[in-house]
Amino acid sequence: MGEGPRYRVPFRRRREGKTDYKKRLGLVKSGKLRLVVRRSSRTITVQFIDFGEDGDVVRAAATSRDLIAQGWTQSTSATPAAYLTGLLAARRAKKAGIEEAVLDIGRQDPTPGGRLFAALKGVVDGGVDVPHDEEVLPDEKRLQGEHIKDAPVALFKKVQATIQGGNA
Repeated sequence: MGEGPRYRVPFRRRREGKTDYKKRLGLVKSGKLRLVVRRSSRTITVQFIDFGEDGDVVRAAATSRDLIAQGWTQSTSATPAAYLTGLLAARRAKKAGIEEAVLDIGRQDPTPGGRLFAALKGVVDGGVDVPHDEEVLPDEKRLQGEHIKDAPVALFKKVQATIQGGNA
């Protein structure tokens, strides 16, 4: 750790490796809502966040745990669950009057075709305009879970119809 009278201690979240303040400033300066996608070992979280003077404000959100109420019985951290979570978040965002956002994946590694971009595909299919490159989105078979042993394709289509039908 540095020493001396001119040494400045970095912000706590920077020291912990949680926030890239340079990237965050660019996203906030865009003036658009941020589509924040976060993944953990068990869940996927999709939030539409607006900058506020007193702190960020969540305008709409969904987690993959919300899919259980829609009839989802498979893993809540898999690619199909990420897509459905994005679709559910987009539906809630449309109800809140949100039409566009910019993607914020934070300090996570962007893997083309991965869960982060599956959630993005769900948001885009849900009708929210988010600038992106089509090459990073997973293909349709992967979104439906055909790559998973005991593929939940029928369940995926049922839950997808439930979300799009307005019962979410």
